[in-house]
Amino acid sequence: MGRRNSCTIYVGNLPGDIREREVEDLFYKYGRIVDIDLKIPPRPPGYAFVEFEDPRDADDAIYGRDGYTFDGYRLRVELAHGGRGQSYSHDPPRSFSSGRRGGVSRRSEYRVMVDGLPSSASWQDLKDHMRRAGDVCFSDVYREAGEIVGIADYTNYDDMKYAIRKLDDTEFRNAFSRAYIRVREYNARSRSRSLSVSYSRSRSYSRSGHAAIWGLLS
Repeated sequence: MGRRNSCTIYVGNLPGDIREREVEDLFYKYGRIVDIDLKIPPRPPGYAFVEFEDPRDADDAIYGRDGYTFDGYRLRVELAHGGRGQSYSHDPPRSFSSGRRGGVSRRSEYRVMVDGLPSSASWQDLKDHMRRAGDVCFSDVYREAGEIVGIADYTNYDDMKYAIRKLDDTEFRNAFSRAYIRVREYNARSRSRSLSVSYSRSRSYSRSGHAAIWGLLS
């Protein structure tokens, strides 16, 4: 009981349309998350329990996110079950189910477009890759004109620009395949023109082949 409680935090005053992936975005940088239990009552605010693998990560999350403002809601973050000598100001309702919810996703204007993704790529794979450059608040993968295309939104301008420098022409991989991707700032006007050039890669694509082909295109 003691160790699990010390690894689990209570996150209160969440927006009523928040999704589990957004809760993960708020806390992933503090350490490995074991479980997220999101509760959305009929009337906001919602709340969640986030369990970390290491109790030190839970402490860091409390320090970093207690009082943090998310979509206009000031979060309350503390150890679960009244840890640190605290108790809840109200008893969280226990009859509501957890899980992913629909609703409006958290988006930003700091968006990059990713070309050359393999067909097996998911939004979670893309987010994991793009996190190497900064705080990703939204990601999606879709098919357009026969290509697998991704978009990733960053929480700030500097992270977006760093992603373009750091992750353009890097190897993307998941459990099923790998490919070299192109990353650029999203521009809706130039999107249609960019489709005239194919950035698709085969799963067996080698680094030497990649360099040769891009030498011909440049």
